[in-house]
Amino acid sequence: MSGYIEGVGRDQVTLFPEQLEDWIGEDHPVRIVDVFVDALNLAEIGFERVAPAHTGRPGYHPSVLLKLFIYGYLNRVASSRRLEREASRNIEVMWLTGRLVPDHKTIADFRRDNSAALRKTCARFVELCRRMGVLNGASVAIDGSKFKAVNNRDRNFTAGKIKLRISHLEDSAARYLEEMARTDRKEQSEIQVTKIERLKEKLARVRQEVKRLEGVATKLQSTPDDQISVTDPDARSMATRGKGTGLVGYNVQTAVDTETHMIVTHEVINVGNDRAQLAPMAKAAKAVLKVDKLEAIADRGYFSGDELLACNNNGITPIVPKPDTSGNRKKGMFVKADFFYDAQSDVYICPAGQALTYRYSRDERGQVQRRYWQNECQSCSLKAQCTTGKERRIARWEHEQLIEEMYARMDENPDLMRTRRCTVEHPFGTIKAWMGSTHFLTRGFANVRAEMALNVLSYNIKRMINMIGVPALIAGMTA
Repeated sequence: MSGYIEGVGRDQVTLFPEQLEDWIGEDHPVRIVDVFVDALNLAEIGFERVAPAHTGRPGYHPSVLLKLFIYGYLNRVASSRRLEREASRNIEVMWLTGRLVPDHKTIADFRRDNSAALRKTCARFVELCRRMGVLNGASVAIDGSKFKAVNNRDRNFTAGKIKLRISHLEDSAARYLEEMARTDRKEQSEIQVTKIERLKEKLARVRQEVKRLEGVATKLQSTPDDQISVTDPDARSMATRGKGTGLVGYNVQTAVDTETHMIVTHEVINVGNDRAQLAPMAKAAKAVLKVDKLEAIADRGYFSGDELLACNNNGITPIVPKPDTSGNRKKGMFVKADFFYDAQSDVYICPAGQALTYRYSRDERGQVQRRYWQNECQSCSLKAQCTTGKERRIARWEHEQLIEEMYARMDENPDLMRTRRCTVEHPFGTIKAWMGSTHFLTRGFANVRAEMALNVLSYNIKRMINMIGVPALIAGMTA
């Protein structure tokens, strides 16, 4: 005896072959994928080729490929080539697909051709969780995060980038010309002649690149957002938190239930800021949860008067801190928050106790702003702390009471922003870890949205497993 646990010999013959079913436990997560997909009406959702064609070579049923993709994303296998390999060697995949081994082209085409249906599949799982009573829909946290696209930063062009690159190329051309002239003045030798020829080749490449960039600059003038991405035309250059950093990619928006931390709804956009996303995401979450009222918590990047008003008009209570855009506080001067508004008298009371009265209203960027000031500022002892102008003027939006009511709610519950951070940022970190440093593998809005839907579906499935377990989730699907 060797003293170690010994395995079965490779030439051992088994009289009664084992069944695949014997390898998959009753509480194995792969059973959720099987039950969930079998319960879907694939034709209603919009999957192609649900009904087989009468002519041509038979294809794979969409349920087989959908199961393969969901399993792959649950196990951090998103590549179609890797999924093909798993289908031929992975016992769990063999059990799930009936030992079918689609080629990687068939797998990739399925994801490309069924983008909208994959997004609906993700939404169906959220609807299932709602019907099971897991999602109560009282409050959601909304946030966005930047995800890298296939497009490299050097393959993304803006007017500023092109100008800078041409400047660097012109500097290089000047150096080459200077080096050629200096070499030419020396006594000619075979080495020097070779060097001059090499410099001429470099100079020709530089001039060719300048000409190409000038052509890109011409095309750039006809683009709506002054950007061109060569590899992925829908990807855009976006700034990130680090100074001087950024990436070319997409802005993924999510609304996450604050109680269960499940992603209620999501969207992929290519706008670098979140300013106009509060109301659309909150309304989408409200529709998914089928509730009359909803609380939506977001960070200061979502603050917009128009978005707050839109939420209020749709039965949504927004919680968004206002960004401090004034530099007065750093200078030790008074800011608008230091002025008290008396709603009954419609005046602002300044820190010196004087009343700033209403003067006029005007439309500013689509918002009606009311202007307040008083004429005694010149003699005020606090004027140096208040304003450098003739008098201190205060602007009040016609729906400013919505902001004041929102601040009152935040004062009543100071942990709301901590709740937002603990709720919505964790799913982004988890999904990015699953996707790896390259993030998206596909190109274009349709494909990227399909890829994100599969990641969100996988996250929600794992979240439900952690919350209620595999047997309870399967029971809920089959009820």
